[in-house]
Amino acid sequence: MSPEEIEKRRADAYGRQKGWGGVARKGGMSITSTGQSMAETPSAGRSPDPLSQWVEEVRPRRVTSNTTTVASSANGTIKGTSKGTTKAKAKYALPGDVAADVRRAFIGTAYMREKMVITLTKAAEGYDRKRYEEALRLGRIVSDAVPGVAPVRELTGLAAYRAERWNMAKVHLRAHFTLTGDPEHLALVMDCDRANRRFRAVEKTFEEISESEPSADVMAEARIVMASALADQRRYAEAIDLLVRAGGTKVLRNPAYRHVRLWYALADIFDRSGDQVSARELFARVVVADPEAYDAQERLNELGVGAVKKNRKRRSTPVSKKKVD
Repeated sequence: MSPEEIEKRRADAYGRQKGWGGVARKGGMSITSTGQSMAETPSAGRSPDPLSQWVEEVRPRRVTSNTTTVASSANGTIKGTSKGTTKAKAKYALPGDVAADVRRAFIGTAYMREKMVITLTKAAEGYDRKRYEEALRLGRIVSDAVPGVAPVRELTGLAAYRAERWNMAKVHLRAHFTLTGDPEHLALVMDCDRANRRFRAVEKTFEEISESEPSADVMAEARIVMASALADQRRYAEAIDLLVRAGGTKVLRNPAYRHVRLWYALADIFDRSGDQVSARELFARVVVADPEAYDAQERLNELGVGAVKKNRKRRSTPVSKKKVD
């Protein structure tokens, strides 16, 4: 027998003497074994393998609708995408000075102060998206909290004007003028009084604008509203004279926006007074300058097809309603 077998027999005999079971005796023989099998294992005589290293897996950031890349292309598409594909939706934000004015004027907790800024942001976004009732509702919340902040009164007044809440629009736009001294929106105050047929108030505000040295655009809007108010009272000669003296009949190669407005308002008054020839000429001038301006093309077609009754009724939408963007 080999020395290994002799050793195994001794281990087995020792286990029987101690009363071990079969499994324990086999274990004892393995422990005391000095065979070559364990010495010839693949790992014998080699240094252990280095420990595994963890490598962080970096995943690309997913672009959502509210995030934009810094280097986006000029047409608004996300960098790395083809032209005309998904556009990033920019988060709406107030001008920094307006938000600062609201925070400075608000009296309350920091939480409510920030809530006012968020509410005004939503109101401005609603106005830009032509959701005027929503903008008015939110704007009133902020204007009640900070009545001395001019941009808040301006936004609320313009939203009320667009929603045809004439009295409310007048209050807020008047407050804006009181706070700033800027007559920019006083023509809209005139139009609110005109819509309520308060013609004496229209004249009073017109005089106020004339004395405040306004810009050419503001003065043109004031004259348009004043002339429309005179036409509402069938004082057509006075209305026409006011706009003619303001340059309403001048032929211009490159007319400004206010000139197109004057032409349209004067054409409307000529039409209502029964002067179809003058109305047709001015409506045609408006269409040449801007084919999509108001309903000039439609009214020109009406005048060109058949006769129009004199003193046609006042339209439900005031011609002086200014487009405020």
